[in-house]
Amino acid sequence: MMKNKITHLFLLVFSVSLLTSCFEDQDDNINPASVDDIKDFIYRGLDIFYLYKGDIPILAEDISEEAVTQFKNNYSTPENFFEALLSPDDRFSVIYSDYRVLENNLDGITLNNGMEYGLVSISNTNDVFGYVRYVLPNTSAESEGVTRGMIFNRIDGTALSVDNFRELLAPNTYTIGLANFEAGTLTPLEETITLTKQEYTENPVHIVNTIELENNQKVGYLMYNAFNRNFDNDLNNAFAQFQAENITDLVVDLRYNGGGSIETSNDLASMITGQFDGQLFSTQVYNELFEDQERLFNNEISTGAGINSLNLNKVYVLTTQSTASASELLIASLRPYIEVVQVGTATTGKYQGSVTLYDSPDFSRSGANINHRYAMQPLILKSVNANGFTDYDDGLIPTIQAEEDFANLGELGNPNETLFAAALNDVSFGRMAPPQPSFTEVELIGESDMNQPNFQRMYVETVE
Repeated sequence: MMKNKITHLFLLVFSVSLLTSCFEDQDDNINPASVDDIKDFIYRGLDIFYLYKGDIPILAEDISEEAVTQFKNNYSTPENFFEALLSPDDRFSVIYSDYRVLENNLDGITLNNGMEYGLVSISNTNDVFGYVRYVLPNTSAESEGVTRGMIFNRIDGTALSVDNFRELLAPNTYTIGLANFEAGTLTPLEETITLTKQEYTENPVHIVNTIELENNQKVGYLMYNAFNRNFDNDLNNAFAQFQAENITDLVVDLRYNGGGSIETSNDLASMITGQFDGQLFSTQVYNELFEDQERLFNNEISTGAGINSLNLNKVYVLTTQSTASASELLIASLRPYIEVVQVGTATTGKYQGSVTLYDSPDFSRSGANINHRYAMQPLILKSVNANGFTDYDDGLIPTIQAEEDFANLGELGNPNETLFAAALNDVSFGRMAPPQPSFTEVELIGESDMNQPNFQRMYVETVE
């Protein structure tokens, strides 16, 4: 009986859309809620939904109210109370003091200067440099001439280091100092570029084109940077283009895709295939209070439009350490059905999903407490593919190992770019080890989206 009641509440929560335009914004002059009120909301939500509830003694079903009260009193802020309730192995549950920022971010709206970058540290030093991954159209970076492959090692004249990079890159306006990185040596240049952030909505369908090889094979290339439901039509239109061009092979570039909507990942899998409609895409496993849910391959996107499917039996996916969550879900869920040739480096290793919980009786946006704007996205499920595969904490290991060369990144979508070239080589000639760049060992330590609320998120909006 308890499970039925909670399942009903679960459905109520997930049936609330993250698109909140139908709700009036709260008055900016709200009366602050007490910390205790916010902690009550946090405890109530995690006690019901948290995936790892069974591992947290204070969330046990038979715990006394007195014990819970004593536990709450040990923590002075909502943030440290939230952290105290998480499993030590949980890298991804998050809490926000202002859910409006989260909501905008999930819709693809950010403060952005248009320079999408990665940050790497050089081994045995404190030095850090940034490399430009790509540039967004109609942004400050585009107008100032920033291009993929540029290297920078200074912000407002201060050298980037492992200790200061987050702080230096936080302002809305800053100046980057360019550099060269060759043969493992970082050399500062005199040239500087000033960039300014503005509110920006990014279309994650970044590049769609077709390459015709000498053997008359047509290879579709899709660079897709986030699983955002607001752009499902654009994604579906890309596959209509591939259909019209009669592609024989497909390369999906997810190297910088940190994830997003589980439903859109499900839809993309159905666009790549189509012949598995109604079969199991993945199983969503919850805590002991809920029944697991099966998610199936389908033939409609979220708008109700029919999916443009390619009916492929093989797909190439480009990955890096920045490939996470819903991107990994796509790869893992396709593997039981078709050949997935993963090209690049190992992925992040995130197979758990979240949902946004608000401080309301049913945790939905409607009726949220008007005295604060806290919301949280705890892990509430883990995905398991049709073969029972899950728990890939160390990421998904590539079929073909290939690394980006920071000294020569190449042009995205160009057949000569390292990762794309490795995939095309396999299309034409079969499995061969691609040439590897040789430079001093470096480690990825950050990227342009690292401080965004949707960074490496994988979430559900509704339960079918």
